Formats: sequence, structure tokens, C-alpha cells
Amino acid sequence: MMNIAKWTLRGVAALIVLGFLHYTLPQHDIVRVTNTYNRVTPLSSLNSWAYASADSGTGQTGTRDIRFIEAIYADDSVMVYRNEDTGWIWPPYFKYDSSNLQAKAGGIESTKAAPTWVAIKHYGWRLPVLSIYPNAVSLREVAGPDVRIIPYFNIILLALLAGLALYLRMKWQQFVAARVEPIIAEVQETWDGVENRAGDAASGAKGIWAKMKAKVVGGQ
Repeated sequence: MMNIAKWTLRGVAALIVLGFLHYTLPQHDIVRVTNTYNRVTPLSSLNSWAYASADSGTGQTGTRDIRFIEAIYADDSVMVYRNEDTGWIWPPYFKYDSSNLQAKAGGIESTKAAPTWVAIKHYGWRLPVLSIYPNAVSLREVAGPDVRIIPYFNIILLALLAGLALYLRMKWQQFVAARVEPIIAEVQETWDGVENRAGDAASGAKGIWAKMKAKVVGGQ
């Protein structure tokens, strides 16, 4: 039962970390831009965490005027991005040029008959049920929809995090072996001594009781 609880907690912790990284790290989509616009968008307690905070220049109120970029993949599936500054807050993209990005996106809108393919770097998720959109960070024109973008930053960062995790695990094991295990062994030894003394006392008490009982029986 303890092993099940331990592995369950580890699994939940791993899912939280992976979800956080998947939401925060940059991703790239190859799409063609079909429309750009501003829309007054209501925010609620369920989705406000996915939008820029007041520190980035847009007040945290019940509604907000947000820029959006509509796009279509090569397979005709659609994606909608929001275009907000991130400021100096998390995630650390330090984006302050949402107006310029909106103008750039509007200038390369294209049709299916004459597509202009762009790589949009973004972070976040698209959750229609909560009206959550990924935030576009930058975009650039590419040769076509089959262009492959290797996420070097993500690879390097994940490798560093994995190395850090292994290092911390090794230091923890060394700490446990040097500090925790000796204490546990000492406590166990003390407990064993208490049990042995208790066993000796119990044996002595049984012996005394046996002698007293023998005297009583012999006296009869």
C-alpha cells in the first residue's frame, strides 16, 4: 500500500512538472495567416491565469481588448492565437511588441490558392471550453508547410534540467547515506535494546512467578 501511494505521488508530481513545461516552453507551428483582429474578451476566474497580467500593460478587469491571429495548417485544421505582451513576468519571453507582431501578421495574410507559410513561435494551450489561446511570441516566413524546425532551446533546457535532477538525486542519496541512515540505524539499535531489555524483564518476571507458584504448590 505504501509503495502504491509513493508511486502515485511521484506520478502526480511528474504530470504537474511535464504539464508546466509543455505549457511554458516555446513551440512552433507552420501555418498560413488568414485573419487578424482585436476583440473585447471576457475573463473569468477559470481562464484569467492564461492571459497576461496587469503588469504587462493591460489591466486585469472583467473584459480586455485582446489581439488575435487566425491561422490554418496545411491539412486545413485551424488555430487561433492571442497576441499579448508578456512583460517581465512569467513566462520570461520579455515580449513588448505585440502591436508590431499584429501588423506583421496582418501584412502576410494569404489564401489557400496563394499561400504564404509562416512559422509561429508560441507558448500555451488552446482550450476552447475555457476560451484559452496560445500566445504568439514571434513569426517568420518559411519555404513551405513541410519545413522542420528543431527546438534546440527546448532540447538544451530539458537536458540541463535532467542533469540537474540527476545531480540533486545523487546529492540526496549521499545525504541520506551520511546523515539519515546512521540516525535510523541508531534508533533501530536503541529500539532493539529496549525490546531486549523488555524481553529479559518479561523472562525474569515469568521466572519469579514460576518460583512463587512452585513454593505455593510445595507448601500445600
